[in-house]
Amino acid sequence: MYSLQMNFTRLLAALALVFPLLAAAAEPLPVVASFSILGDMVREVGGSRVAVHTLVGAGEDGHMFQPTPAAARRVAAARLVVVNGLGFEGWMERLVQAAGYKGALLVAGEGIVPIIKGGESDPHAWLGVPEAIGYVARIADGLCGADAAGCEDYRARAAAYTARLQALDAEIRAAWNAVPQERRQAVIAHDNFSYYGRAYGVRFFAVQGADGESEPSAREMAALVRRVRESDITALLAEPLASRRLIEQIARETGRAVRGVVWAEALSPADGPAASYEALMRHNTRALVEAVQGRIASQDTK
Repeated sequence: MYSLQMNFTRLLAALALVFPLLAAAAEPLPVVASFSILGDMVREVGGSRVAVHTLVGAGEDGHMFQPTPAAARRVAAARLVVVNGLGFEGWMERLVQAAGYKGALLVAGEGIVPIIKGGESDPHAWLGVPEAIGYVARIADGLCGADAAGCEDYRARAAAYTARLQALDAEIRAAWNAVPQERRQAVIAHDNFSYYGRAYGVRFFAVQGADGESEPSAREMAALVRRVRESDITALLAEPLASRRLIEQIARETGRAVRGVVWAEALSPADGPAASYEALMRHNTRALVEAVQGRIASQDTK
């Protein structure tokens, strides 16, 4: 009896050690992504092994984000924090410091060939699918570093996602191949489509700078109106996270129409046209191609 009792006690002690380890292994890796587009990419690579929280959610502007105590707590609890870099998250350094975060920080935009404007890197690299493919590779590296046991799964999911993005890139190129080069011009609300333009041979003229905080001068507005008239640009597109006032002013002064909406800084809410990165790029391409052909985009024009 004594021997059986001792063996049972030892078994309970062993189980007490094993069960917490099994529970910990079953829990998803807590990851914080700076904004919704990155969050979508991390979920695609991480699958069920990760629990992703985005600091700047769908339909929200990362340029305007103000860190909160709740955001600091999220960062403090993370095993991996994923940011875009290239100057996009000017608030991230102080948030990490406030959280006392000592874990891994992955810069998804690291290693791309940046577009330089005014001496600074344009941060909107995700709007070129070739750059987004680089993001996926670095996200897989970051997840492997934080969760070595899941690395094989992360690599497999990243490979599958990359194959989809390569097909998406080819799809976008095919859509633009039907448009003569001289027609590939558009006026947009913010200066955030440079990587898209570089990848697909489209020239963009922006009403406002990349952060949307600076108002154009009267001279700058007059120059843009003159360019639209002289170039016969038909594609004027609004952005959901920006005021339509200036783009509509250009439309009035040139006799053009605002022909659609493009998503750049964030995903749309789940019921919108850009609820994933892939959906965002397809929606934007459809809206742009229809607009440069002189058509009103088929959806989401308001």
